[in-house]
Amino acid sequence: MYDKLIFELSVPGRYAFSMESDVPLKKKEDLISPGMLSEKEKELPEVAEVDLIRHFANLSRKNFCVDTQFYPLGSCTMKYNPKINEQIANMAGFTNIHPYQSAELTQGALSLMSDMEKYLCEITGMDAFTLSPAAGAHGELTALLIIRKYFDIKGEVRSKILVPDSAHGTNPASAAMAGFSVEQIKSDYLGNVDMEDLSKHLDETVAAIMLTNPNTLGLFENNILEIERLAHEKGALLYYDGANTNAIMGIVRPGDMGFDLIHLNLHKTFSTPHGGGGPGSGPVGVKAHLMEYLPKPAIKFDNESSKYVLDYEKPNSIGRVKAFYGNFLVIVKAYAYILSMGAKGLKEVSQIAVLNANYMMKSLAGWYNLPYGRICQHEFVLSAKEQKEKGVRALDIAKRLLDYGFHAPTIYFPLIVEEALMIEPTETESKQTLDEFIQVMRQIADEADDNPDLVKNAPVTTPVKRLDDVIAARKPVLRYKKEEVMCKV
Repeated sequence: MYDKLIFELSVPGRYAFSMESDVPLKKKEDLISPGMLSEKEKELPEVAEVDLIRHFANLSRKNFCVDTQFYPLGSCTMKYNPKINEQIANMAGFTNIHPYQSAELTQGALSLMSDMEKYLCEITGMDAFTLSPAAGAHGELTALLIIRKYFDIKGEVRSKILVPDSAHGTNPASAAMAGFSVEQIKSDYLGNVDMEDLSKHLDETVAAIMLTNPNTLGLFENNILEIERLAHEKGALLYYDGANTNAIMGIVRPGDMGFDLIHLNLHKTFSTPHGGGGPGSGPVGVKAHLMEYLPKPAIKFDNESSKYVLDYEKPNSIGRVKAFYGNFLVIVKAYAYILSMGAKGLKEVSQIAVLNANYMMKSLAGWYNLPYGRICQHEFVLSAKEQKEKGVRALDIAKRLLDYGFHAPTIYFPLIVEEALMIEPTETESKQTLDEFIQVMRQIADEADDNPDLVKNAPVTTPVKRLDDVIAARKPVLRYKKEEVMCKV
């Protein structure tokens, strides 16, 4: 059934609320400068309160989110977020402070952030952290600016960044934004970095290698220690994209693998909503030899005054990367999550995430092509190339999942897998939910064999059927206009 737009529910003369008053109200001309007044009435919908409430209540039930359904979006770690974290972040002591308040009046917040930096150092094996970056790609850019500053201070001309062909798309984009040229490294038949191809590209002009470990195929890099040795022999740095940290917490630390820098996604790994539930937070950690280049201000404890202070005296710092000190309430949520889980709990998070992913991978391997048959980490990648031979593509499978009440996995990424279906169940889903998704994926595979047109024309149960993706991207309708037809059903 098609739901009418709020404008289509409008009837002249209806209103949701009226306030009678014996006190004469000032004319709008007395309150607002005439030059700021619109010359015509705004075309706002006129609806009764009951229609208004029903309209938006119905819309809210159509919102697909982790709180309503399973969300196996690969490389995004769409885990359920405990509400206790939200409650703590909403405490008045956190929400009512202002970043322009002096350090003397924000000791609690500074203490929390200082502790958070120490916790992240312990979890990752780094020596220092900054909480300033606003999200993952911003953390990448911050790290790359640190890399650039490091070599500038040393007087070395290093112009290249090496990025695997399985990397997140933000990796080469961030490197280019930081002024580097990017060279792509192939993956081998096991899904690892191709060591022979790496050796061809690795020379004294390389500033850093950007790696995600486990990588976006959901596979742990078997040759990581050898890659670390080769990189450092050439004087290059090793950078860790922390988007997939949910697979390794409490099990192995990037610092122990030999990485020099890392960014984390607090809004993925440490259970704070992201995407529509944002904002994000992308702290950057470094080893001791890079500490002086971290953004300013830095939080430090002054022994003389026994107070936390903000240190702006950092002559080799890359400077500010964000106003104030990062997205503070996101940091509070992640802080609450780390404290509530503890070291044992964080390790169990990774263990269960890996177990869930391997259970699903083995359960679906007979129905879809599995390009890399190794034990996976927290996510895995299937291929719908066999379904494509019958005319059914990964996009069709993603659309068909909507008819069964499931969000699609990430599709067509990594780019090195044909018709990729990238699935990440996370640790917060029960076996019952995993089994339901497995059964639906198997059923869709059977439908692709027996009735491919059904899958190709999905979804069939949603209020809006399949849209023209090209027109939607090139000619989006972003606001209501009476003379325009908003959608075709």
